[in-house]
Amino acid sequence: MNNDEKSFPKVRLNWYPGHMAKTKKQIIEDLKLIDIVIELLDARIPRASRNPDIQTLTQGKKKIILLNKCDLADEKINQLWQKELQKETVTLLTDANSGKGIEKVLKTIDGMMQEEIEKQKQRGRINKTIRVMILGIPNVGKSSFINRISKRTSMEVGNKPGVTKRKQWVRIGKNQELLDTPGVLWPKFDSQEVALNLGFTGTIKDDLLERSDVAYELLKKLYQTYQDNLFKRYSLTQSDVQTFESQENSIYALMQMIGQKRGALISGGQIDDEKTARIILEDFRSGKLRKD
Repeated sequence: MNNDEKSFPKVRLNWYPGHMAKTKKQIIEDLKLIDIVIELLDARIPRASRNPDIQTLTQGKKKIILLNKCDLADEKINQLWQKELQKETVTLLTDANSGKGIEKVLKTIDGMMQEEIEKQKQRGRINKTIRVMILGIPNVGKSSFINRISKRTSMEVGNKPGVTKRKQWVRIGKNQELLDTPGVLWPKFDSQEVALNLGFTGTIKDDLLERSDVAYELLKKLYQTYQDNLFKRYSLTQSDVQTFESQENSIYALMQMIGQKRGALISGGQIDDEKTARIILEDFRSGKLRKD
């Protein structure tokens, strides 16, 4: 890794895998059958995890926004984002792993469709099935959310993007069915910040970005906003802080110190930047660096 902080390359991606283009076309077709769209965002990076294509495709549809993985994000920031997104549509905080907010989602679906259901009853259609589509980019927790809301664990789940490969209908209530779809990204990331945030959370696969650069940028952000958590996680003392802060590139020096404390060494006692980067990213993604 280069010690000159200014030399780090801009992270820009211009890509659109074929399966994502195909998924987008299928979503457009399936939306004709849908009553309500659930847009799932990562509460840690709401803006970066929001696919602008989804916003365009779902215009005119009843919609619920879920800030998922809220347990991994700062509670105060969660509240601010929820308030902001409420201006657009109903926005709820959820944590698929613990089940937080799941029952509220079901009640919200029923509430949003109550008027339509009454109209259907007047026409003699008593048991209308509410069809819901869940949309979101890879790795925001769609499969975990569906397992929780449908009270089953048969769907394949993993902390990596691209687990869901095909669409599938899942019953989530007496008269509610949910259509799951594979995560879909958009063709081009023009924003350095968006690309990095997606890299921090593992939405963009690590082999598409330079892992050391992503970890460096994450460490810089954590150092600026959550120093206490960072220092506690890696057992950094005041003496350690003075040592790395005195160096020309303090963030890289901090990264080296973390690698040393975690035993990320190669022959000759040198710090293994790649292993250190992996440690930092895995700690962040698993919530071990979150603000308590």
